[in-house]
Amino acid sequence: MTTDPASRSSTPHPREARGADFRTTRWTQVNRAKADSEEGRQALADLCDAYYEPVVAFFRCELRESDASREMAHEFFARVLAGDALASAERERGRFRSYLLGAVKHFLSHRREAARRLKRGGGAECVSLDDDDSAVVRSLPDPTAMGPDSAFDRQWALTVLARALESLRLECAAEGRAAVFEQTRPWLTGDAAQGDQAAVAAKCGLSAAALKVAVHRMRKRFRGLVKAEVAQTLDDPGQVEAEMSVLFAALGG
Repeated sequence: MTTDPASRSSTPHPREARGADFRTTRWTQVNRAKADSEEGRQALADLCDAYYEPVVAFFRCELRESDASREMAHEFFARVLAGDALASAERERGRFRSYLLGAVKHFLSHRREAARRLKRGGGAECVSLDDDDSAVVRSLPDPTAMGPDSAFDRQWALTVLARALESLRLECAAEGRAAVFEQTRPWLTGDAAQGDQAAVAAKCGLSAAALKVAVHRMRKRFRGLVKAEVAQTLDDPGQVEAEMSVLFAALGG
């Protein structure tokens, strides 16, 4: 793989997220990706872009080392992009998020089995990590740490929010409301402090009442974009609310 998925633009065009037709899902992209065509290859690359960080989060919990986690994620997606690793994906499985997590676990299991075969006599010299006490300590699980599955879901949720927020930013910029977006952004991300409203309203040239209306509309649009992003990962639009519940649970609320 010549392109790191993390370096590619993974944000959907706001016009794509704005559409109410959720039939163009990630599953549709997977099916397109099965085709030996430029469209199929691009669809698959887009999937890798969107799910790079959740996969890294999973590997980081399993490997407990940041650089190794990114290298492993890079190899996983390289195999996906180079072959038919997603050929068995079926639309009726419902959630691309769940399917990809299973594929990542399968990949890691095969890697570990291959490593065990080498240690059992595949011609490689075995070096014990236990010779270094610090290596033993690093290998012990942290009982307070988040599990790999939870880390994957949390990063997936954060990625969904980030992509939706970027779509909203692009929409506002296209409509000449970039400044209003930047000023009201803290109310979308939960970073707004008490007493900020009057100052923000003045910066935007709005009354306090008009600012409240603007914030309300931004929040409503933001939630709609989040739902649109989630819907793209599902085969059945009727599952959106259930998947939104998973998203909020992954964020701890």
